[in-house]
Amino acid sequence: MFIKDWKEEDAKTHKGVAPDSKSQVLLDKFKLDGGVVDMVGHALALYRDETWFDNPSKETISRILLYFESLSHYGKSPYLYPVYGLGDLPQAFARLSAVYGGTYMLNKPIQGFTFDDSGHVTGVKSDDGIAKCKTVIGDPSYFTDRVKKTGTVGRCIAILDHPLAGTSSSESCQIILPMNQLGRKSDIYISCVSFAHNVAPKGKYIALVAGQLETDNVEKELIPGVKLLGATLQTFYSCSPLYEPANNHAKEGIHISSSYDPTTHFETVCTDVIRLYKEITGEKDVSYIFVPKNKEDNAE
Repeated sequence: MFIKDWKEEDAKTHKGVAPDSKSQVLLDKFKLDGGVVDMVGHALALYRDETWFDNPSKETISRILLYFESLSHYGKSPYLYPVYGLGDLPQAFARLSAVYGGTYMLNKPIQGFTFDDSGHVTGVKSDDGIAKCKTVIGDPSYFTDRVKKTGTVGRCIAILDHPLAGTSSSESCQIILPMNQLGRKSDIYISCVSFAHNVAPKGKYIALVAGQLETDNVEKELIPGVKLLGATLQTFYSCSPLYEPANNHAKEGIHISSSYDPTTHFETVCTDVIRLYKEITGEKDVSYIFVPKNKEDNAE
């Protein structure tokens, strides 16, 4: 309730928690410690490490308020998941892109890029020619010489015939296991979807357990999450390298996304999209993107 009423511009609502004070001040005000702090920081505010104690209180409050408002808006959960799975998102984007003049070239091999004398990208090579351009956006797999490895993600995909225990037989759920309670340096994330989302046959569930690896034993590291799934029909383990861009995007005109990290709530994906948008357009304030200008925009 304190966070719901707190407003950065209204000093009367601060009650000892100034906007730029450390988040630790917020925790101390309500005498929070132990598991409650883990819940607030990692499950509500979605922080991924313990550096958040030194972050400004206004940032932590904003993150928790986002969770609160999302939960209030959607009811049972603050999260949304698309029917037919995540694969429906790119095809929806393809339609919207086409409306605004975008052209799609499907199943085209990428054979390299062309550059001008200054090193700026001018085109994308394919099997039957070069698509001319001024900017290229892509994931790290296309630019292995322009990225740096920052870690490895271990994942377990499991097929179940039952909901996860302790979730009130929910047809979908997300579980975050805080690092402190696991004795790890990072959290483990679990998501579960099912036939209710048209991603599995009737009565079947698909669970994903993911974490950033601290050793080379993916199965052992994911045990805390996998054991919460109960009996599984089948499991699939995989390891994926984490890459971040290491190129001069301003000089080259090449903008590279970061690899998908272990998180299952997509906050880091959204943050990366905003980063790319700022790099490409040069705009610093992108808040208007998420706020409809009028009721008609909202309806659309």
